[in-house]
Amino acid sequence: MIDPARLEVDYLDAIADFVCSTRLEDIPDAVLDEMRITFADTLAVIAAGMQTSEMKALLAVHAPLTAAGAACVIGSGRRMNPLDAASLNGTAGVFLELDSGNSQSHGHPGIHCLPSALAVAQATGASGAETLLACVVGYEVCARVGGAAKMRIMVQPHGTYGVLGAAMTVAKMRGLSHAQVRSLIKVAGATPIGGNRQTMLDGATVRNWYAGHSSQMGQMAVRLAEAGFTGPHAALDVTFGQVLGDAFDSAGAIAGLGEHWYAGEGYIKLYSGARHLHSAIDALRDLFERQPAVSFDVDDIASIEVRTHRLAVFCGKTVVDNAFGARFSVPFALATVLVHRRWDLDCFGEAAVADPRVKALMLRVDLQEDAGFTRQYPEKQMCVLAVVFKDGRRLEGRCEVMRGEPDNPHAPGAVERKFFDLARPVWGEALADTVYRDSLRLEQITDMRGFAGGADL
Repeated sequence: MIDPARLEVDYLDAIADFVCSTRLEDIPDAVLDEMRITFADTLAVIAAGMQTSEMKALLAVHAPLTAAGAACVIGSGRRMNPLDAASLNGTAGVFLELDSGNSQSHGHPGIHCLPSALAVAQATGASGAETLLACVVGYEVCARVGGAAKMRIMVQPHGTYGVLGAAMTVAKMRGLSHAQVRSLIKVAGATPIGGNRQTMLDGATVRNWYAGHSSQMGQMAVRLAEAGFTGPHAALDVTFGQVLGDAFDSAGAIAGLGEHWYAGEGYIKLYSGARHLHSAIDALRDLFERQPAVSFDVDDIASIEVRTHRLAVFCGKTVVDNAFGARFSVPFALATVLVHRRWDLDCFGEAAVADPRVKALMLRVDLQEDAGFTRQYPEKQMCVLAVVFKDGRRLEGRCEVMRGEPDNPHAPGAVERKFFDLARPVWGEALADTVYRDSLRLEQITDMRGFAGGADL
C-alpha cells in the first residue's frame, strides 16, 4: 500500500509546472520538426483507418446519437463535437497498426494526444502554434508516464496512460491553472481502461476502442477537474504501480523534464503491424540485402529460426483468423513478406491472411526468446533469424535497431511517401497536398478552423 506520508508527491507539481509554463520557444527545433511530421502522419493514418468496414459501421450507428460540432471526423467528411470526433479518430488511428509510437514510452503517445488537440482546436478556433505546443506538451507527459510505468505484459497500454496524455494536451489548450492541472493529473490517472493484450492476439477489434477511450476520457477528465472533481492522492503510483502494473518510477518520470525530450525520440511505422513485428521484418530485409540475387520458392523453405526479445515472442501466433489479428503475429509478418517479397499495406490484408502459402509458412516459424536481447530492450530491439531450406542452404539476417528509431532513421522521402500513399485514396491529390503542407507549417495557421482550407477532412 502507498505510505500516507507520501500521498502528496512532488512529481505532481513538476508535471503541472511543465504543462503550465512550457512555451513554444522552450522546445528544441528538432522536437517541433518531429511533432509536425507526426501530426501529418497521424492524420493520414486516421483517414485510412476510417475506411475500414468496422469504422464505417461504427459511424453509421454512432453518428446519429452525437451532438453537432466543428471537429472533423477524419476520413469521413463529417464533423462532430470534439469529444466524439476525437474518440472516433483515435479508434480509427490504430486499426491499421500504422500509428506512430515511442519505444521509451512502451506505447503510442501520438494517437492518444493528437486527436484531442485537433478536435479542440477546431472547436475553439485555437491557433496552430497553440495546437503544436499542446501536442508536444501532452505527448511528453504521456511518454514519460508510460516509460515510468512497469505495466504487466497482459495489460494493453492503449487507454491507460494515454488518458493522462490527452488530458494534459487539452489542459494546455484551455489554459488551466497550476492547481487545476495538478488536480487533473490525479483525476486522469484514476480513469484508465483496463484493457488486455489478448484482444489483439485474438484479432478482437474492441482493442481499437481503447485508444478512442483516451481521447474521450482525457477530455472528460478536464471537464471534471474544471468542475472541481478530485482524484485520489498518488493516483499514478496506485494505477500504474499496483492496479495495472508492478511499479511506477515517479522520479524517472520527471528526470530531465523540459531538457531531455521524449517527444523528439519517437518513430513512424512503415509496416502495417505491431511495432514488435518490425524487428523481424527488418531482419528479413537485411537478409534480402545481403543476398540481393538469391532466388527461392517458399515451398523450399524448411524452417525459419528466429531469436528475439520477449515482447516480440509474445506475438507468436502461427494461426490467425483475420487481418487485424495478423498484425500482431511475427510468424505472419515473416511469412507474408517472404511470399510477396515486399511489405506494402496489402501484404497485411485479408487476402494475405487467406493465402495458403502464407498459412503454411507460418507453421514453419520457430520463434524463441533470447534473454540477452530482452535485457537490451527497448534501447535495442534485437532480432536474429535464419531461413533454412530443404536442400541445406541457410540465409541469415539481423536487426539491432529498427528502422525509424532515432538511431536508425528512415530513408529520405519514406515517411512522405507513406503519407501520400494513405492520404490520396481518401482525400485526392489536392487536399492531401494541402493537409501535408499545413501540418508542416502549423504555427503559421492563425485559426485551426482554417486548417487545410477549412475542408471537411
